[in-house]
Amino acid sequence: MKIRTVSIIGAGAIGAYFIWGLSDKLGKDLTVIADGERARRLRTEGLWINGKARKLHVRTAEEAGKADLLLVCTKSGSLQEALPEVAEAAGGQTTVMSLLNGVDSEEILAGEIGRERILYSLMKISSERKGNTIRFNGPATMGVYYGEAAPAADPAQQGFGPAHMVSVPGVSERMRALADLFEGTPIHYHPCDDILKQIWYKYAVNVSRNLPQAILGIGAGAYDDSSHVNALCGELRAEVVAVAAAQGIDLTAGGGDGLRYTEINKWARYSTLQDLDAGRHTEIDIFSGAMIRMGRKYGIPVPCNEFVYHAIRALEEKNDGKFDYPAK
Repeated sequence: MKIRTVSIIGAGAIGAYFIWGLSDKLGKDLTVIADGERARRLRTEGLWINGKARKLHVRTAEEAGKADLLLVCTKSGSLQEALPEVAEAAGGQTTVMSLLNGVDSEEILAGEIGRERILYSLMKISSERKGNTIRFNGPATMGVYYGEAAPAADPAQQGFGPAHMVSVPGVSERMRALADLFEGTPIHYHPCDDILKQIWYKYAVNVSRNLPQAILGIGAGAYDDSSHVNALCGELRAEVVAVAAAQGIDLTAGGGDGLRYTEINKWARYSTLQDLDAGRHTEIDIFSGAMIRMGRKYGIPVPCNEFVYHAIRALEEKNDGKFDYPAK
């Protein structure tokens, strides 16, 4: 098995990482899938990645054909819209990787294309996006983690998102093919025996660090410099740990590296705050929104997540002008 062609759906920060890392190796065999106005914009404006203009090979899903590897890098709110493109671009031998935040995108994709094509994965990257300009520290970026998963034999493990799956130890043929693809490129890659736990580790980091910062409008250094900000982080993380445990995912035993994150500057702003800064709607539904749904399912209180969910929804409404009351 050899990966010769790669298609990317979603040319945001994560898509840009793979464009940056694979363009020189693959050339025209690296496709960005888009249509309509989005395709026109990408063709005419391209992307500026780390200060360098990147010309993209933009094709519709039909034009791109069936890639050996399909990377789904959209925002969570755009996944449903992208499903027809995924179905068109994924052939019977295509490996599909979802690099979205959250814990349920693989399940959504499996409902569209079948589970057998999906290789579970996640990204650890800190980036800044303004328009068609994207910046990240390539050497410091932790990169892509991936591994195999299979349905759990124990019905008690049937749950929300990937927790009803189990990680499969060892290195499969398609995991080796990915390593061969990434070898010799600047992409950092990590085959995992415990990919499901790693997905939940990242989810815990996103919930606990993305959200307080977004509400307070502060740089990431506040987690180190303020005991109060760090306390908010700890309470949110504790709720994720409790919900994960209800699904058979133990975030307290070993695997401490999973709670590490890409080294960033004190003034860095994570994706949720970047969305609010830009007037975009956030991914709060897959963070605290999902926590609320899972908490109700398992009878686990998640009051901190309930608060930040409503706080960030209110900030979105503020950006939308829903309660813009000029002083008289």
